[in-house]
Amino acid sequence: MDAIKLVMEEINTVMNLVDEKELDAALPFLTKEKRIFITGAGRSGFQAKGFAMRLMHIGYTDYVLGETITPSIKEGDTWVAISGSGTTKGILMETEVAKAKGLNIIVLTSDKESKLAQLADHTIIVPGATKTGAGVKSQQLLSSLFDQTVHITLDALTLKLAERDNTSNQEALAGHVNVE
Repeated sequence: MDAIKLVMEEINTVMNLVDEKELDAALPFLTKEKRIFITGAGRSGFQAKGFAMRLMHIGYTDYVLGETITPSIKEGDTWVAISGSGTTKGILMETEVAKAKGLNIIVLTSDKESKLAQLADHTIIVPGATKTGAGVKSQQLLSSLFDQTVHITLDALTLKLAERDNTSNQEALAGHVNVE
């Protein structure tokens, strides 16, 4: 098996199915005037943290759920929930609370019919395979394909935000931790 070729072919298959218009439609929910709260469990949580770091680099005020410095949410904030299956219990419960408190909800999932997607003000479908079988089938283990493609999707969204906000790579670099 040519594992690298297989992984790249699967990633390309999924990325060709991600609708860039869904990224464009998410842009109004993500502004520097709003606080952004990002959540995901397991490997989706790692993708959430990576997205939060990129947002911080380009000048956004954002928080990852579960971190010690995360403040309370309030009406008008933006909530980004990542779950391939859209059925992760903790993410669902947190998102229901965010919805009830009046936050704008963005969901990234493989399953547009999932409970999580139903809570969203805006959904971005990333149809990579998940551990529950949703999405494009994969030879990779569990939700690897969703994790890989949601990472790329979030990087593309970050690039769109930076372009909209006229944030240069040099400005992003200034937001990057440098301890030299």
